[in-house]
Amino acid sequence: MQRPLNLISDSSLVQEIFDLIRERGGRATFVQIADLILRLSNATDELAAALVTDLIQNDPRFNVEEPYLTIKENGIETLPLNEIDFVVLDIEAITGRSIPTRMIELGAYRVCAGEIWDEFQTLVNPELPLPRFISALTGITDEMLRAAPRFEDVVKSWLNFAGDSVLVAHNSHFDLNLLNQEIARIFPGCRMRNSDLCTVQLARRVTPALEGHNLDALADHFGIEIKGRHRAAGDAQATARVFLQLLDELEIRGVQTLADARNFKSPAQIAGAFAH
Repeated sequence: MQRPLNLISDSSLVQEIFDLIRERGGRATFVQIADLILRLSNATDELAAALVTDLIQNDPRFNVEEPYLTIKENGIETLPLNEIDFVVLDIEAITGRSIPTRMIELGAYRVCAGEIWDEFQTLVNPELPLPRFISALTGITDEMLRAAPRFEDVVKSWLNFAGDSVLVAHNSHFDLNLLNQEIARIFPGCRMRNSDLCTVQLARRVTPALEGHNLDALADHFGIEIKGRHRAAGDAQATARVFLQLLDELEIRGVQTLADARNFKSPAQIAGAFAH
């Protein structure tokens, strides 16, 4: 199966190469990479170039400019927030000590220019029995999952929907790790290359005075009703609406770009940092 364009290698070596080039201002020679990353201090120009290009082939983040390897600027970081295509997602999953963590439902909403434009939702057959507590929490049953497509049957539709968007999730570490775990089962050694943003972390910086920043607390704070709690589409829609509120708060505070949003700190946080 041909690798979609929004997937990249999950190799730690490739990531080390990317980080090295970024630290060196956007470019490094093949010999430098072979020496510092591959630990080949005596590699010739030709051997170094062959080894490195083989590692990073088909990775759209890199450009080959002999004798250098360069990285492309991620222009999305400096775009105005209201021009960025965001995909806000939520995953329901089987979890437990004695069973592997597997996706059972994926829901997502496209957000751009202050509005929700499109949606993606599907149950996913994990080919594993559903624990009772997960069924009780979500309302999803084994019968529903047996009739659902496997992830390999919907992965291309998902990747097409996500495109080059910035992926947003509430506690994105869990959702995106699980999503990439499922993707790696279909495309071994690969992960999504999309930039991402966590609404938990963003909310903690935008609304630091709130006692809690879970989805229920934020929905209550912004007056948002969660329709279908603990279902991927319902939670994703609520997260999308919370995210829109957070974007409004950032605009009020003069935050204009994705990079600015990542670096934003409230006056209270800044004061606290100086106090320490």
